[in-house]
This record gives sequence, structure tokens and C-alpha cells, in this order.
Amino acid sequence: MMTANEKILKSLKSAMNYLENSVAALNKKDENLIADSIWHVAAELEYALFLFSIMFQDDVDKSKWKFNSKPQLIELDWTIKRVKELLSNAEKLATSKNFLEAYKEAYIARRYILEVQKSFAKKKREELKKKLRK
Repeated sequence: MMTANEKILKSLKSAMNYLENSVAALNKKDENLIADSIWHVAAELEYALFLFSIMFQDDVDKSKWKFNSKPQLIELDWTIKRVKELLSNAEKLATSKNFLEAYKEAYIARRYILEVQKSFAKKKREELKKKLRK
């Protein structure tokens, strides 16, 4: 049976793999594949964050974890690179058993992924509105 630590590491590695898929999809300019890969990244991060939250319960003040982004200014290339950095850091920190810092990196990565998902949803809504007007 896997420990919570092992599950966190597995989830972070899986999120990183899905992020790599989104980079490949980005190079192909396949928006559906990008959106699907990003969804999987989000799901894996959500699971890791759930496990971290159990580990730390109410001992963490996440309001101090800075997330610097203006949703309207999010660029997909930059955001994916930033999330990749954060996930890589989270993985290294979790491997070295610095789970609080790993939690912080994963939490911030999830915030960026949420912004990407919001921008995809907004774009789809706009496309749907255009189709309905025709």
C-alpha cells in the first residue's frame, strides 16, 4: 500500500507528464488536446493538494502564498513554463521531504492552471456566441 508521501509524488509526476503533453499539443496548435491535457494536470494537482491538506490540516495560511497574475494577461506559453517550474520544484521538495514548501509550489501551480482553464472556457463561450449569431 502506498503512503500519502508516495501518492503525492506520484500525482506530481503524473501532473508533470500531462503538462509535457500540453506542451506537445501547444506545438501542434491543437487546442482540444491542450485543454484536455490541462484538465488532467488540474486533476492531478487537485489530488496532490487534497493529500497535502490532510497532511497539514489547518496549520497553513495559504493567503501568504503569492500568485502574481492578471487573468486577462495570461499567456499560455509563459504559464505552462511557469507551472513546469513550480511542479519541478514541488517534486524535488517532496522528494527531500520538505512537504510544506512542496505544498506551496503545487498550490501556486494549481492557481495558474485554473487561470488557463478559465481562459479556455471564456474562449469557448465567445466562439459559441459567434456561432449562435450566424
